[in-house]
Amino acid sequence: MAANNDLPLYSKIYDEQRDPFKDAAAAITLAKQTNRNVLIEIGGNWCTWCHKIDDFLAKNPDIYQQLHNNFVLLKVSVSDSNENSEFMKSLPPVLGYPHMYVATGKGKMILSKDTAEFLHSSDLSGKLAGTYSRAAWLEFIDLWAARNNAQNLAKKDQISGGSSNKHSSNQSHNQGNKQSNKQG
Repeated sequence: MAANNDLPLYSKIYDEQRDPFKDAAAAITLAKQTNRNVLIEIGGNWCTWCHKIDDFLAKNPDIYQQLHNNFVLLKVSVSDSNENSEFMKSLPPVLGYPHMYVATGKGKMILSKDTAEFLHSSDLSGKLAGTYSRAAWLEFIDLWAARNNAQNLAKKDQISGGSSNKHSSNQSHNQGNKQSNKQG
């Protein structure tokens, strides 16, 4: 099991002082060397839902292990004091926080992911509950692992506009801006 101590610092914390370009280059290099993809998680220490993801993974060590076996996690901090705007310009738009992207070990972006899609539906109306779904995480890890890159890249190329991004109809989870998350 990949212990948290074995992970690069950019995989463990949001640090607004870090250079996301250098961290991304290091993550892509590591992903290529270890036949994994890069999972870019955009958020910050102010982000309540970012902490909920960390708590969920800590309480589900099997999912944590599968995540790190299949992805090099790159946490990129965005905050009022450092929005990392130059780095963020290179990515598809973020609807809310946290937001995830998947890139190959060659640095090719293959997915922009609304993390609200990882939440349990609490009732038949589709309203989202405040907890993450084990099944949704396991499905995501399996589908977007490096072994499926050829298939995922082919799908992405078939979609008009070249984007495989699908947005959740209920965005209450991450619709709030950084200010409201800081207060909550």
